[in-house]
Amino acid sequence: MAVIRPFRALRPPTDKAEAVASVPYDVVNTEEARALAAGNPLSFLHVSRPEIDLPEGTNIYADEVYQKAAENFRRMIDEGTLEEESAPSIYLYRLIMGEHEQIGVVACCSVDEYDRDIIRKHERTRRDKEDDRTRHILTLRAQTGPVFLTYRPSRNVDTMVMETTMADAIFNFTAPDGVEHTIWRVPDAVRFVQAFRDVPFLYIADGHHRAASASRARAELKAQNPAHDGDEEYNFFLAVLFPSDQLQILPYNRIVKDLNDLSEEDFLARVKERFNVTEKAKARPASPGNWSMYLKGRWYGLTLQGAPPDDPIAALDVSVLQDNLLDPILGIKDIRTDKRIDFVGGIRGTEELEKLVNDGRAAVAFSLYPTTVDDLLRVSDAGGIMPPKSTWFEPKLRDALLIHTI
Repeated sequence: MAVIRPFRALRPPTDKAEAVASVPYDVVNTEEARALAAGNPLSFLHVSRPEIDLPEGTNIYADEVYQKAAENFRRMIDEGTLEEESAPSIYLYRLIMGEHEQIGVVACCSVDEYDRDIIRKHERTRRDKEDDRTRHILTLRAQTGPVFLTYRPSRNVDTMVMETTMADAIFNFTAPDGVEHTIWRVPDAVRFVQAFRDVPFLYIADGHHRAASASRARAELKAQNPAHDGDEEYNFFLAVLFPSDQLQILPYNRIVKDLNDLSEEDFLARVKERFNVTEKAKARPASPGNWSMYLKGRWYGLTLQGAPPDDPIAALDVSVLQDNLLDPILGIKDIRTDKRIDFVGGIRGTEELEKLVNDGRAAVAFSLYPTTVDDLLRVSDAGGIMPPKSTWFEPKLRDALLIHTI
């Protein structure tokens, strides 16, 4: 069963929520974060990306960065920009982006269940990113952004969610990117806790590094606490749980900076040895098993020659592209570490791919069909690991609307 738990949220007052809420720390670089926070001293980016308040060129993992995060966090509390709720609660979080709407349950989940794979994973994490977020959590003694979890739909939970959304919200605003964010406080948290006991598994959709860092922080705090009893707040991590039938996955596209010492003609000839290639293709593939490739100002359509692999992970479009083109033709063995490849979230559109190639910042770009939620659940249930950068979820949750202090 899935364990969820109410928590006493640290949150902005209603009239400050829009100014405080920030994009997740890991979807922007330092320059983008600095630009987003410019002129807004309340932006939580001053805590989640505190290097923006230090001299340009500061190492983002330097001691002074975490010191600045703690300083800015404490100031927001002291000035009333963040206030602690009087009692533990569970919340609902609705996002609306265009015609798409999804509503999740905000609660704390068990680190033990994460460690025991009752909360299932589909992605490996990078040690440097884990180190960063673990230190951030321990420095603040807080989890400031939620892990994005999903579960197979529950009619009971759906009914309670709809009942709760009939009441007044505590937050409702539209962010600069046009996404509407609404949060309600659940009047009877016990009903939700009981309902989730009938949910057999939770799955990490996005936020593997946040979850892994919460686990590492718990291990460190447990070791420091001789009176540890398992009920301390550090044994739980902040999450938003969405039913899987509400999720929206966009493609996670690829660009490669060079053609591995091949001419454009030789590269295209090598591709044709493994793929059926059509010219004047559309920029977005129409279905799984199709890829669009942008090279020298034109789009090509690709389909694999022969039958796709039987293995569910090897059959993913991201895997087929890696195993039949990126590795054998372009020489990219590990996309997690190779600096010649980069990734472009589908929210940026295929126009961004064209721009990067046309400007000379990439030699070739690949537009993919989105990985499906069913793919994610199937791989997770099998205990498998999806290739890095397989999924891009939209819309993104905002940091600092509800913070879990530990």
